[in-house]
Amino acid sequence: MRRAARAIQEEVATESVDVLAPSASQYGAWTLDAVLRDAEGVPPEVLRELALAGLTLQPMPSQAESQHMAATV
Repeated sequence: MRRAARAIQEEVATESVDVLAPSASQYGAWTLDAVLRDAEGVPPEVLRELALAGLTLQPMPSQAESQHMAATV
């Protein structure tokens, strides 16, 4: 999961990328939480990294200037 977080930071413009322990996550599982800048939806390169890490994308509402995303194990 940390490798996926690093790869996302390198691939796309981000506001933040965090790895949350199950106790800190609203999903009760290890969670990759990211805010992508200037994105409408989740870009293909991010989806690829999530798939390679075996993560499941969770639905999140998009915001005006950014896309908030969460993925869980």
